[in-house]
Amino acid sequence: MKLEKRIELDFNNSIIKTIGNTPILRLKNIVSHLPDTMEIWVKLEGFNPGGSVKDRPALQMVKDGIESGELTPDKVILDSTSGNTGIALALIGSILKIPVTLCMPSNVSSERKARISAYGAEIVFTSPMEGSDGAIVKAREMYEQNKEKYFKPDQYANPGNPLAHYLTTGPEIWQQTEGRITHFVAAIGTGGTVMGTGRFLKEKNEQIQVYAAEPDDAFHGLEGLKHMESSLVPEIYDATRLDGIVPIPTEPSYHLARRLALEEGIFAGQSSGGAVWAALNVAETLLAKGVKSGVIVTILPDSGDKYYSKGLWDA
Repeated sequence: MKLEKRIELDFNNSIIKTIGNTPILRLKNIVSHLPDTMEIWVKLEGFNPGGSVKDRPALQMVKDGIESGELTPDKVILDSTSGNTGIALALIGSILKIPVTLCMPSNVSSERKARISAYGAEIVFTSPMEGSDGAIVKAREMYEQNKEKYFKPDQYANPGNPLAHYLTTGPEIWQQTEGRITHFVAAIGTGGTVMGTGRFLKEKNEQIQVYAAEPDDAFHGLEGLKHMESSLVPEIYDATRLDGIVPIPTEPSYHLARRLALEEGIFAGQSSGGAVWAALNVAETLLAKGVKSGVIVTILPDSGDKYYSKGLWDA
């Protein structure tokens, strides 16, 4: 090891301390067609300093790297991303004074590119036709060519990703719903949120149902989400631990993102619209089966300010 000095991660005197403990809100207007006994709650992950749920696993993976000695002051943090994890790693890297290099599809929103650049990270663009899988392959190639140079968190395979949600997201939801939660729904990119949160909630109450929501087609428009059948399946994702999978359509997800702003005052991204679509689907399926009540919680992964250039907010 070139440097004996270890990285110091200061939680008390940096913006890092604001990661997590995000608010939760019960939807009112969008769900007005449901009986009052069928509740849908949304956890607002856009309140994290990096603007998304990915701040949680990024921090956990960096912490684990520091504690294991794999991340040292002379290395570069390298990973693939569709945007939000990259923003989180770039933010943390700027605080630690550690350089960050990110592989990402060239067609991600310009807002994401600008945010990453603002934190001083380097971006290696990959083919938009290959999506997030192309970025994954490129990051692997770069790492294999120079392992001594890089620390690669590898969000798709790192157990620290779901662990972050097991340690933080799950306990927060349990506390915020006072243990009343009956169903948990999360849109999947790496699968870390649904795996880690679901595991914690199941340990608290095995009757809680856990659902993953994924795009309903390989050629979808939900940036950051994975259609698992047509993608490289993340190592941390295990569908056998789920109670079900909800396919989500692109255009209705966009529509619900707009409705969140217009009717609930929640400015969230397109994957959040997809998450709410899935939660509504779960609620309506329960009612059709004669189940009259439930406390359904879903994650709104990020805020809506990364999607201006994507036309999400066009009239």
